[in-house]
Amino acid sequence: MIRLVIVDDHPVVRDGLRGMLAAADFEVVGEAASGDEAVAVVTAVSPDVVLMDLRMPGSDGLSAIERLRDHPCRVLVLTTYDTDRDVLPAIKAGATGYLLKDTPRDDLQRAIRATYAGEAVLSPAVATRLLGQVREPASEPLSARELEVLALVARGSTNRAVAAALFISEATVKTHLLHVYAKLGVSDRAAAVAVAYERGLLRGRGR
Repeated sequence: MIRLVIVDDHPVVRDGLRGMLAAADFEVVGEAASGDEAVAVVTAVSPDVVLMDLRMPGSDGLSAIERLRDHPCRVLVLTTYDTDRDVLPAIKAGATGYLLKDTPRDDLQRAIRATYAGEAVLSPAVATRLLGQVREPASEPLSARELEVLALVARGSTNRAVAAALFISEATVKTHLLHVYAKLGVSDRAAAVAVAYERGLLRGRGR
């Protein structure tokens, strides 16, 4: 019998998964509602597989996956998000599989067994996204000015403050940001900053 820990900040989701999986001869040995709680529970009960949500209040699932990298359990992400900012970091952090919450019951059960066996499991949407990443040509590099704008945005500067610091108009700042979004494949400031740090385009995160 495969021993599981369910990590999700919604009690209703945990209850539903627990009932469904118990009926299929899985043993749910623990639950958690945050990344910190997940690490504590997994350390205490040593499950075989962890069903991990990603976006939760407080410490998230990604940080928990990173902290559990050296633990013998395997992590199967089960979330509603399939964006690049979720999928790639989770897999790099050590997740064995990545499923979406609309996965049919039988497919989820098969995925848990495959994860337990050490097989990589990806939902079709996630697999397609990863293939797209592999097949995409190298993205156009950011210009020196675009990097200056993004660095100021990363420090929390508004468009007006960026414009004042660089002696350009707010309209020009907006244009630079639109070019940054297009080159990084994102749609907002927060995602642009996150991707830029991930790719090593910006330095000194957290300073």
